[in-house]
Amino acid sequence: MRLTEFWRRMNEHFGETYADSFARDYVLAALDGRTVNEALAAGEPAKDVWRAVCAVQDVPPHLR
Repeated sequence: MRLTEFWRRMNEHFGETYADSFARDYVLAALDGRTVNEALAAGEPAKDVWRAVCAVQDVPPHLR
């Protein structure tokens, strides 16, 4: 998954403002206690980060 697709899905699910806030502030255990932004900056694949987000949020199946 490309980063553009990752952010499209984040924005579609959360809305642009909350997607940014969630990515910056929400710590996910599945990402070793990092935020979305920290995990992506550390080189985690966008697809793995998206799966972690889906696991803790009620993401509709069509966005998974």
